[in-house]
Amino acid sequence: MIKTLELFGGIGAPRKALVNLGIDHKAIDYVEINEQAVRAYNALYDNRYKQQTVVGYTLQPDILVHGSPCQDFSRSGKRLGGNDEDKTRSSLMWETLRIIENMGKWKPKYVIWENVTGVLDKDMIHNFNKYLTRMNDLGYTNSFDVLKATDFGIPQKRERVFTVSILGDKAFDFTKLVKKPMRHIREFLESDVTASQYMITVPSMLNKIEEFNPVKETDTYKRRLDVIDDSCWTITERQDRCPNAGIIRKKDAPQYRYLTERECWRLMGFSDGDFEAALQAFPSKKGKRNATLYRLAGNSIVVDVLEAIFKALQEEEFAEPSQDMVFGKRGQLQFIC
Repeated sequence: MIKTLELFGGIGAPRKALVNLGIDHKAIDYVEINEQAVRAYNALYDNRYKQQTVVGYTLQPDILVHGSPCQDFSRSGKRLGGNDEDKTRSSLMWETLRIIENMGKWKPKYVIWENVTGVLDKDMIHNFNKYLTRMNDLGYTNSFDVLKATDFGIPQKRERVFTVSILGDKAFDFTKLVKKPMRHIREFLESDVTASQYMITVPSMLNKIEEFNPVKETDTYKRRLDVIDDSCWTITERQDRCPNAGIIRKKDAPQYRYLTERECWRLMGFSDGDFEAALQAFPSKKGKRNATLYRLAGNSIVVDVLEAIFKALQEEEFAEPSQDMVFGKRGQLQFIC
């Protein structure tokens, strides 16, 4: 049995991936400070966890997964950064290192870290390199890659950096991940959505629809709402912003709608049963979009990507590191083995 620890656990995408794969596991603990995420997690997995912070935490799992807060690394945020001396949300990633250090001789065999691709930008990459170096000092061999949800069957153009650190000299080989053909987004959409809260009727939003009001060469403000074809853009906390994950063109065009909460959960790899459990915990108000369910989906990790990583770990398809330094796709990432 594999013992797991989810830090910054959200709605439990790592646990959902293990359940889907049928891997015998025990979630020895789950750490999440957001009360709504904790309630959703408990609803999905019939647990009774309470909200708690990673600060001061100790425990001994086999696999540690931390999808630490990304807001201050994100290109759409304020770029406050995540230096370990800062007090930003993204600086909480260093608490994971502290937790591992405090475990002493016993450490988790695998540590998985997920974050936005903004962490690889030139003004943020020093944090990423420092994380790799410190993990190496703790006895881990690091591998990383930018993974796209579309490569794992999910029609969402979501890209995230995944770092897999293995205790010892074995290196995780991302080329061993089993990818899947992308399914068409129509498989994820609800049929005949007519509720008024999902219809785009506000003139300021209608004017941002690309095909309805194309960008002109003289436009200085070029943010637009993209009409979804076969896949959507990244699911975020809110779909009524511009830009967002994309909008749906109704058959009786020119009428357009937002993605529903259920569709966003599906596009993150969760089942309708999961969504119903969360909906019971956070009922929608009549005629209103459910901001909580949108936010919980947007802050999660795509389950199907985690499934591919866990499956490769289960099969232990690792390679011996063949060089002292590897450079990432952008040629600027120092990767210390």
